[in-house]
Amino acid sequence: MFPYQSRNYQIPNPYYRFVPQGQYYNPYSDTGSFWWNYPIESKGSYRFSPPQQLTFVLVHGSWADAHFWDGVAAELRSQGHTVYTPEYAGHGIDPNKNVTHAMITKSVVDYIKQLNLHDIVLVGHSFGGTVIQKVAEQVPDRIKRMVFWDAFVLKDGESVVDEFPPQTRQGFEQLRTMSKDDTIMLPFELFRALFVNTASTEDAKLFYKSVSPEPAKPLFEKLDLKAFYALPTPKSYVYFYQDNVLPQGEGYGWNPHMSTRLGLFRLIVGDGDHFTDSRTRPAYLALKIYEASRD
Repeated sequence: MFPYQSRNYQIPNPYYRFVPQGQYYNPYSDTGSFWWNYPIESKGSYRFSPPQQLTFVLVHGSWADAHFWDGVAAELRSQGHTVYTPEYAGHGIDPNKNVTHAMITKSVVDYIKQLNLHDIVLVGHSFGGTVIQKVAEQVPDRIKRMVFWDAFVLKDGESVVDEFPPQTRQGFEQLRTMSKDDTIMLPFELFRALFVNTASTEDAKLFYKSVSPEPAKPLFEKLDLKAFYALPTPKSYVYFYQDNVLPQGEGYGWNPHMSTRLGLFRLIVGDGDHFTDSRTRPAYLALKIYEASRD
């Protein structure tokens, strides 16, 4: 794992690059590099802790299925980690779209219990954040850390749509009414502008082929989260600042609006949007998730 070495540097991940401290990493630039402030040994070389071997359970979000994580899971496994990507009710090959949030949560809880998983890093993306909030209530003793990547962190008594601006909520209600099976299908223009805003037009069209109608009911259900907010489980938030799904500021958005609800948490920031990097830069996303997950 992490075999790369270069003179005095012992680098724990092949995706790290270095420049003088204070320069921010721009992944779209050939000259950009990560901004690190590692302790320096007396001879001038940087000192690193050895990477951990972790067990990840990756929970996808709306308008996606477990295949959303294929590239990221492969990257994490290539670094020696153990990775699981459960599918939940109403998604993937499940034809039944008449599901509740409790049914979705049960799918993930049952998966963890059936495989007898312990000491896991439970990762939720987007709507998956609400799923891991409820999963954690039921199997807290099996979770090492929770990681939310541009994910909903709902307040007690809230629903997902409560976090949308009124115009967006009204649009979702209209799409729900138009469906014949109580689902919401994103029009391409909406998907392009909000979910894959950094992708090329060609990639956006390709990604859209994997989008399927989302069961509407779980998005509108208000969740009892009192037990979640009493948990001492360590938590992290990964925020990609070009994510355009929610407006930033004015009482909306991922960070700091939702992230700070976690109380004491680790913040990892990246450059990307809501969907694109899982396909085009899975190694970069895997690195960010690892940074959020390690001790």
